[in-house]
Amino acid sequence: MSTATIDAVSIPLPARPGPGQRYLRETALLVKRSLRTISRVPERLSDVTIQPIIFTLLFLYVFGSAINIPGIRYQDYLLPGLVGQSLAFGVIGAGMATANDFTSGVIDRFRSLPVTRMSVITAEVIGQVVEQILGLTLTAGIGIALGWRPSFGVLGAFEFVGLVLLGLTAFTWFGVLMGMVARSSEAMQGIGFAIVLPLSFLAGTFVPIEGMKTVPRIIGEWDPLSSFVAAMRHVSQGTNAHGSWQVEHPIVAMVGWCVLIIAICVPLALRKFRTTTAA
Repeated sequence: MSTATIDAVSIPLPARPGPGQRYLRETALLVKRSLRTISRVPERLSDVTIQPIIFTLLFLYVFGSAINIPGIRYQDYLLPGLVGQSLAFGVIGAGMATANDFTSGVIDRFRSLPVTRMSVITAEVIGQVVEQILGLTLTAGIGIALGWRPSFGVLGAFEFVGLVLLGLTAFTWFGVLMGMVARSSEAMQGIGFAIVLPLSFLAGTFVPIEGMKTVPRIIGEWDPLSSFVAAMRHVSQGTNAHGSWQVEHPIVAMVGWCVLIIAICVPLALRKFRTTTAA
C-alpha cells in the first residue's frame, strides 16, 4: 500500500497596506459617502447656491449705487468680498453638518469600525470643501455675468484658486471643530452666526476698513477673514490696502493665518473626536 506525500505549498499572503495607504483609501471611501449624501439630499446645497445669488444682487444693485470706492469699480471690489463671506458662512455649514453627524450617531458607528480617526475627520472636511467650491464657482460665474473683470493672467488665476482652496481648508477645519464643540446643529447655528456675521462685515467685505471707526477698524484689520479678502483683491485686481502690517501684506498674512488655524484645529478636532459621543 503506497503512501502519497503532499508537499506543503507556501501561498504568499497579500501585503498589508501601510498606514499612509490605509489612510488614503479610507478617506477616499468616506468622501464618496459624503458626496452620495449630497446627491440624496440636494437641499444641503441651498446655502451655498441661493445665498451667493441673494447677496450679490442685494449689494450690487441695492447698496452698490450708494457706495463709491476711489480707483476701483464696485463690482470688482465686491466679488472678492463675497468670496470671503461665502468662506465665512461655510464655517457654519461645516459645523452644523459635523454636529448633526455626532447627534445622529453616525460618528459613533464610524468609531466602531476599523478606520482611523484622521480619515473620518479628513473626509468630513473634504466633503464640506467640495460643497463650498460649488458655491464659490456659482458666485464667480454670477460676478462675471454682472461685470466682474479680474485682471490676473494664467499664473494669477492659479494663485487665486490656490489661495481660495487654502482658505477653504483652514476655515472648514475650524467649522468642523466648532461643530464638535457645539454638539447640536441648532447650537452651532446660533454660535456660528454670533461669531461669523459680525466678523464677516468687519473684514472689509463690502466697504473699506479704512473708513470704519477706530475700534471696529482695529478688529477688522486683525480679522483673519480680512487678510483673505484683501489677498483676493490683491491677486484679482492688483489693489493694495493701507493700515496694519497684515492688511498691507495680505497674502503672507493669509497664509500665516491659515497655517495657524490648521495647526490648532487638527489636533483639537482629533482629541474631541476621540472623547465625544452621541448626545
